[in-house]
Amino acid sequence: MVSFSSNNYLALAHDPRMIAAAREGLERYGVANCESRLLGGDMEIYVNLERKLATLKGKDSAMLYATGYLTNVGVLSALPRSGMLPRVYGFRPTKRHKYAYFSDESNHTSIREGIALSGIPKLTYAHCDMEDLRKKLKSSSATTKIIVSDGVFSMDGDIAPLPDLIQIADEFDATLYVDDAHGTGVIGATGGGIGEHFGVNSPRLISMGTLSKAYGAIGGFIATENYISDTLRFTSSAYGFTSTMPPDQVYAVTAALDIVKNEPERRERLWDNQRYFVERVEALEMPLVSKETCIVPVLIGDEEKCERSAYELSERGFHVDSILYPAVKRGKARLRFNMNAHHTHAQIDELVGALGDYR
Repeated sequence: MVSFSSNNYLALAHDPRMIAAAREGLERYGVANCESRLLGGDMEIYVNLERKLATLKGKDSAMLYATGYLTNVGVLSALPRSGMLPRVYGFRPTKRHKYAYFSDESNHTSIREGIALSGIPKLTYAHCDMEDLRKKLKSSSATTKIIVSDGVFSMDGDIAPLPDLIQIADEFDATLYVDDAHGTGVIGATGGGIGEHFGVNSPRLISMGTLSKAYGAIGGFIATENYISDTLRFTSSAYGFTSTMPPDQVYAVTAALDIVKNEPERRERLWDNQRYFVERVEALEMPLVSKETCIVPVLIGDEEKCERSAYELSERGFHVDSILYPAVKRGKARLRFNMNAHHTHAQIDELVGALGDYR
């Protein structure tokens, strides 16, 4: 089948240069590292990749994790605990800190699970509703506030209002954590993600990204200020108490970063396909949940009808995900179409024709 469900946005996962780079990593280092980077598993290849990722995000430093899921779970569970580390060395704070998370209701499951593991209170604000976020921040008695949002929301395909989030973080002296998994490598003039898309950055911003989407491999990272990454390396269990990325994946991602930087035509093809698909679906007068990104969900509503539509599309040779409760609210079932740089207009025409038959 032709997949319209893959996160392999730039069609790099099967690129011969990626395969060659991964093969070089396998030949040199074997199939795995088999160690934590805090012990015997640190190598220059990880440090070099972190430097590239920090530069991509305009930050001082970056930290690699084995997956994007582990990144969110590992960082968000550890951030509030990190302040306890200096006490081991005799430091006593002048005031008692009280933490609270402020999380968009549509955030990814890994964000919600990371916050839950922290043991810190969470206040949920309405999706991309900045007034509701302000209201909850204002009413909170927390001394240390952490705002958390997806950059591109995976089920809706819309983009978080990053400039507004930074402004609010400044207003309430808060830290801002943005999961830019679906934006990194895809949006922005050079694929820098949501920050580059809006032309903003902030020392308050911790930018998270994955390497399993636009870059066609596996892994996750945060890009942040040195003092945050230096602390998290010792307090984040998902970094220090598990094996890290396999070396072949580090080689592949390093190659992918150069390909994405040097071949902007890949993003151009991707966005051309996105615009073409949106125009064709709008001509059918089918409701789109969003048309801002390469995730283009078509609202179906009824869950049984949505599942049946996905099955009928598969019978015509197209793999499309049906998104149902609890991933979305009841009555909001949708077909989620993920555009890819290697899709052709002919494939999109055939897909939309099949979609029109089953609406």
